[in-house]
Amino acid sequence: MALRLVQVNIKTRDDSALGRFWAEALGWGVSSEGPGVTNLEPPGFAWPDPDAFYIDLVAVPDPETVKYRVHLDLATTSAAHQAELVARLKELGATPADVGQGDVPWTVLADPEGNVFCVLEPRPGHRDTGPVAAVVVDCADPRAMARFWDEALDWTLHEVTDDHAVLRSAKGAGPYLEFLRTPGTRTWWNRIHLDLLPDPVEDQAAEVARLRALGAKPADVGQGDVSWKVLADPEGNEFCVLGRG
Repeated sequence: MALRLVQVNIKTRDDSALGRFWAEALGWGVSSEGPGVTNLEPPGFAWPDPDAFYIDLVAVPDPETVKYRVHLDLATTSAAHQAELVARLKELGATPADVGQGDVPWTVLADPEGNVFCVLEPRPGHRDTGPVAAVVVDCADPRAMARFWDEALDWTLHEVTDDHAVLRSAKGAGPYLEFLRTPGTRTWWNRIHLDLLPDPVEDQAAEVARLRALGAKPADVGQGDVSWKVLADPEGNEFCVLGRG
């Protein structure tokens, strides 16, 4: 049995419009599995390729407009590429964002619906991640989060300190999963969350039971009768274990 981080899911007012922005930003393809859902996939891959990472955008009536605890970091290959990408993203509708970052080598932007993301300076460890370098989660205790997610995904733990933890697929493919210690207590559901896929998918029930034994809790975000199971990690961040839908 195994679980892998297959995609991030973004709640949005307009999945088509925001999907177009992110597809242009990443150079990815666009599809839809139904009204209110836009799927983004990297070129040359078909769902659910084990070496690919995807993004789903789902329309909801009233997305939160608060500071989000999950964001994307985008990779660049040079200083020129970083400047070029930032300029192109602004032309697509991104705007500069101030989250108290101060004088840092990366650029913080917000997409057209206000989701904050970072365009990183070139880093050697991101040369093979694709355009999404990392999925970053704010948390109170990176060490505890690393313990849970390392066991949940059976990924490689690359770094862990009191302030920062970094994991990545043991295959060395796709984005990193990072946890950053951030003050403050979470009191809202996340607009961006992780979707996990069992391999094989028929092991969904067994994987949910295993995650609950690790400390995950059932979560109700109004999902109703669906094929996926919604859980929350030890700090309350919702995530989904996908099934055959």
